[in-house]
Amino acid sequence: MSDTLPGVPGVPAGKRAAARPAAGYEIERQLAAGGATLIAGVDEVGRGAWAGPLVVCAAVTDLSPAPELPGRAGRTVRLNDSKLLSPAHREAFAEVLPGWLAGHAIGESSPAEIDEVGMTEALRRATLRALDALPRRPDMVILDGKHDFLGRPWRVRCEIKADQRSVSVAAASVLAKVHRDRLMAALASDHPAYGFADSAGYPSPVHQEALAAAGPTPHHRLSWSYLDDLPQWRHLRKHRDPLAGSGQMTLL
Repeated sequence: MSDTLPGVPGVPAGKRAAARPAAGYEIERQLAAGGATLIAGVDEVGRGAWAGPLVVCAAVTDLSPAPELPGRAGRTVRLNDSKLLSPAHREAFAEVLPGWLAGHAIGESSPAEIDEVGMTEALRRATLRALDALPRRPDMVILDGKHDFLGRPWRVRCEIKADQRSVSVAAASVLAKVHRDRLMAALASDHPAYGFADSAGYPSPVHQEALAAAGPTPHHRLSWSYLDDLPQWRHLRKHRDPLAGSGQMTLL
């Protein structure tokens, strides 16, 4: 591949320091050796947030080398779990990954749906929406973690830390994170006190202070137990059959 990405200033390859760790293709190649022809890596973001949707991305590669970014001091920034990348590098990868991937799609579950069916079912639904929106149906899905929440008829490979070991899942991780961060930043203009642009709906101090003062917005998850710690807003708490799933544990 070329030394630099289009539109991103680069450093000559001969002057670069050692590359940072990156996700690889070990999992994908094992699956391909077993007969899989179209493999989708799946990752989510927003599971533990108090506000905003759950977002899932499904990403398919052609097993070619992933894009790289030039970093500081001649280092190369390689594709990895979104949590291991800076916001600037996530944004930069999000600009180039769609053109490089063989296919990708986003699926969401709203706060209201999460309240209604619980997180596990909401995650399954959002993942199915992402998979169904791919240009071609994958015959194998890599999930980050040890639990298969999809089930039949999908063929699933569960891998702990797949977002750090699988290029497909790492790409999904970045695209899901950037997509959701942009959604939450857009909500911040209507609800500036909650700090959505910085917290992305997670319980930052600013977010918690706004909740205590003004209560939840239409974008909050009302089945989450944080409402139990807010006496003036406790009456808004939604309860459901525990068999439908569980909400976020209280962090206040």
